Amino acid sequence: MTIPDFQTLMYPLLRAVGDGGEHRAREYVEELAQDFGLSELERRQLLPSGRQSVFDNRVGWAATYLVKAGLLERTGRGAVRATDRGRRVLGTDVARIDIPYLSQFPEFERFRRKSSTGSESDNLAAATNGAPDPIPSPPGSAIGGSGARQAPVSQQTPAELLEASYRGLRQALADDLLERINQAPPRFFEQLVVDLLVAMGYGGSRADAGQAVGGSGDGGIDGIIKEDRLGLDFVYVQAKRWDQTVGRPLVQAFAGSLEGQRARKGVFITTSAFSKDAQDYVTRIEKRIVLIDGETLA
Repeated sequence: MTIPDFQTLMYPLLRAVGDGGEHRAREYVEELAQDFGLSELERRQLLPSGRQSVFDNRVGWAATYLVKAGLLERTGRGAVRATDRGRRVLGTDVARIDIPYLSQFPEFERFRRKSSTGSESDNLAAATNGAPDPIPSPPGSAIGGSGARQAPVSQQTPAELLEASYRGLRQALADDLLERINQAPPRFFEQLVVDLLVAMGYGGSRADAGQAVGGSGDGGIDGIIKEDRLGLDFVYVQAKRWDQTVGRPLVQAFAGSLEGQRARKGVFITTSAFSKDAQDYVTRIEKRIVLIDGETLA
């Protein structure tokens, strides 16, 4: 079963709370999950931010839109009940409630126009207790009244659209950074690795890390650095600015280089990527080795 989009959830949600009584979010979310036959894995699927499940987010936005259309009203944090208008809608032969359907209600149209063109403070002021913060409507959504020409409506919630945009911008930035790294002189990459390790809390000071990690001048770098500022443990580091996939033989050789060293742990960094065989290899050995590649950074 595919997780239903937030518009598909609107009518089932109204029907689930349509008796006029107060209903808590945890109750109707669970009821809807059972009605749609969602598996435990689907219920646990998170948004990219990891802060909320996809299903809970979609139910929350379905409730917000129904509230803005006057079909539901909030009675407290995370609690709603159907309004007289909502119960009248349930008494009709409507089989689906979505954004075009809600556009017939003036309150909803005012909310749509405000959230599409208003300032950030206006949007935050429109927030309702226990609901996601209203944000600009999905691109392509219909804003006009029932007589207006209806444009295609996104099936993603506003939160999902924002996260998708964020991922796209992050990917573009990562690709640009990798391209600049590959075009820069080898010494730049060596210094960048030292700066990265220090920023992550390894190596002590930059001077310490710079002395402990030696550059080869060919885009490669390796050395032993402190795992913490006190030097209670050490990490063996190797970094390669490559455009070819790093396979298991190179990673296996790196693991072997830890023998006889003070370091019991290793970090292998490359601007390219590691093969599946290389990734599987580090999960089967006793040594603790972390692989960081261009795809991970992206």
